[in-house]
Amino acid sequence: MAKALTDSERQKQISVRGLAGLGDVAEVRKSFNRHLHFTLVKDRNVATPRDYFFALAYTVRDHLVGRWIRTQQHYYERDPKRIYYLSLEFYMGRTLQNTMVNLGLQTACDEATYQLGLDLEELEEIEEDAGLGNGGLGRLAACFLDSMATLGLAAYGYGIRYEFGIFNQKIVNGWQVEEADDWLRYGNPWEKARPEYMLPVHFYGRVEHTPDGVLWLDTQVVLAMPYDTPVPGYKNNTVNTMRLWSAKAPNDFKLKDFNVGDYIEAVLDRNLAENISRVLYPNDNFFEGKELRLKQEYFVVAATLQDIIRRFKSSRFGCRDPVRTCFDTFPDKVAIQLNDTHPALSIPELMRILVDVEKVDWDKAWEITKKTCAYTNHTVLPEALERWPVSMFEKLLPRHLEIIYTINQRHLDHVAALFPGDVDRLRRMSVIEEGDCKRINMAHLCVIGSHAVNGVARIHSEIVKQSVFKDFYELEPEKFQNKTNGITPRRWLLLCNPGLADIIVERIGEGFLTDLSELKKLLSLVDDEAFIRDIAKIKQENKLKFSALLEKDYKVKINPASMFDVHVKRIHEYKRQLLNCLHIITLYNRIKKDPAKAFVPRTVMIGGKAAPGYHMAKMIIKLVTSIGDVVNHDPVVGDRLKVIFLENYRVSLAEKVIPAADLSQQISTAGTEASGTGNMKFMLNGALTIGTMDGANVEMAEEAGEENLFIFGMRVEDVEALDQKGYNAREFYERLPELRQAVDQISSGFFSPKDPDCFKDVVNMLMYHDRFKVFADYEAYIQCQAQVDQLYRNSKEWTKKVIKNIACSGKFSSDRTITEYAREIWGVEPSDLQIPPPNLPKD
Repeated sequence: MAKALTDSERQKQISVRGLAGLGDVAEVRKSFNRHLHFTLVKDRNVATPRDYFFALAYTVRDHLVGRWIRTQQHYYERDPKRIYYLSLEFYMGRTLQNTMVNLGLQTACDEATYQLGLDLEELEEIEEDAGLGNGGLGRLAACFLDSMATLGLAAYGYGIRYEFGIFNQKIVNGWQVEEADDWLRYGNPWEKARPEYMLPVHFYGRVEHTPDGVLWLDTQVVLAMPYDTPVPGYKNNTVNTMRLWSAKAPNDFKLKDFNVGDYIEAVLDRNLAENISRVLYPNDNFFEGKELRLKQEYFVVAATLQDIIRRFKSSRFGCRDPVRTCFDTFPDKVAIQLNDTHPALSIPELMRILVDVEKVDWDKAWEITKKTCAYTNHTVLPEALERWPVSMFEKLLPRHLEIIYTINQRHLDHVAALFPGDVDRLRRMSVIEEGDCKRINMAHLCVIGSHAVNGVARIHSEIVKQSVFKDFYELEPEKFQNKTNGITPRRWLLLCNPGLADIIVERIGEGFLTDLSELKKLLSLVDDEAFIRDIAKIKQENKLKFSALLEKDYKVKINPASMFDVHVKRIHEYKRQLLNCLHIITLYNRIKKDPAKAFVPRTVMIGGKAAPGYHMAKMIIKLVTSIGDVVNHDPVVGDRLKVIFLENYRVSLAEKVIPAADLSQQISTAGTEASGTGNMKFMLNGALTIGTMDGANVEMAEEAGEENLFIFGMRVEDVEALDQKGYNAREFYERLPELRQAVDQISSGFFSPKDPDCFKDVVNMLMYHDRFKVFADYEAYIQCQAQVDQLYRNSKEWTKKVIKNIACSGKFSSDRTITEYAREIWGVEPSDLQIPPPNLPKD
């Protein structure tokens, strides 16, 4: 594992990567050797690369622990309002490099490993991604944890420690095949089990109303075991906690049922309880109403709320009482943010605890609950909204069903008083949806039970108010807000694109890493020849590095001078990977028609996972790989067009592809993508966006100027107008010869000669059942792509637009997003207070 850099190159790297200079090197080496010594098993004297990785991880962890303890003491002593971010997904990726960056240790670790004859990058590659999320929602939660720690907020992430995260994707004969993601196989150096805080969670049973209150009896108990992961802020010595729950069967689980018999069977049945935290449901923007999923949602909520209340009761505060007994101050000390509807059960569960356990009267409990909870909506797609069958609740959570009915009845009484006789409005606003199968609308429950409801980009928040929750907005307009998403500039610039970070630091200093709006200072350099050259050079170096990786993994010769055209996100009809496919085929046909013509060479990369049960998404992957098979092997095309499906797209692959991209595809049908955050990552890393006016693209165009993005296609109003008129795909098919040719090729088996009918479902959907109107935007997209080609021919003008985009991406920092949540929803103020490091006295 010898170091690839030359000594002179190494000297250049004492830049922003960690000015905690080289004095720490000897100490890192000593710690590394000590850990390596204890890592190695007695009968094994030769260390493996994984041994080296763990030794380094433990060395870096040592620097975290003192800060972690001190941060928690600091919170205990000052008793601030605490923020609880509840999410069923935390898509963390790898932790080693992020921790080194945030602690300012990267240079020291790099030098120490180099002196030991090791390569830091190779060690980093050994770490498994913590893939405990599907895509945007889970990655957003990870960025938010980083920002909350960096802003000095007393914040906790709460979720589930899935034994198996998002599946690993293999492509076999062009088809997606799923493999289980056994990410804990070798252990996780970053987590600490906390069995002393294990808590019971109840399921099933029956409800009894007694003179002394309501009892939930004869329940089945599952234990929630917490595992804590430290979350360091950027160079401020704050280390917050992400607490993930793992399900454990109690020791008497099932044994009492088997007192006459099968002890072995009873012990084996412990798996039934422990399955709760076994696997992440791999659906993005799709609701699957399985009982195990509902169990997961209640499991995380019940364990977390017990933990929150324990911490609230035992917190030190003004008077000398060891325990708080009055809940009046609960909303002053606790903010609960619901990341989508998945943790919606927090609302009835908090009511259950307050009313049944703590004996708070209903009205007071409801006031406390509403002031404490806030809800973030992440999608307007109807198939994504959670609507649980009442019958499932009746069996699994009988007391919660009663509470939800009461909440709903009081809510409907209130609406009826304001809108007498408007029965239709009552039906629309009810938490309980009547029909063949009565269902509980979790989004309605969240809106009713929260003091703030927010969308995740301005256009999305408007759609939320005008359509999805229109009636609720009319009732309580003051609770609706917008909080445009953001990304952490530490991981998504400093960590993944150090070359770009370095040249920015040279020109404007380091301040942008904690105040991304400082990038505006780069606008004065748009015409600076040297800076233009530097930016272009960094991009070219990133492309060369990524090309080498592609050639190694895909055995495809890449033209590094070609435009890297990248479309990476979950595979979904609304994200319109099919529109991209039609463009690729159109380019291919143009090259074939006129091979002598000068074409701008492109390497098109499409990546992303399809939910295992989503037939159309899997067909889209097969289509991309099939188009690639034809295009990449056509000698007439040569290196002017290559199509690569990026296998197993995940956080650690995103960190490599995003810095190398020239063009970022953000082409969802207007009104369907709530925000997007990939779009922001590409913008910050110097790719230009081709996109529709959807999600955060709208605000990106506003910040950078629409002329500095490639905006095309229908706006939300146009989509609505087309819906009114009736979308007829055949009209476009008949009118546009290049579109017809591309569709006919897919249909006839041109891209699947061994199975000519392979894509009949895809073509049938596009022609007759396309909710996302791919053909309606085809013409505008093709014309816009021609403008992309035109600009790419002029490297200098292209790079100027790149600089403008980077300079205007400051709004899209998750630090800005979290500052807005803190001030406008949680009622707390970010702090730049530096907690003293462990080696210095506290005061």
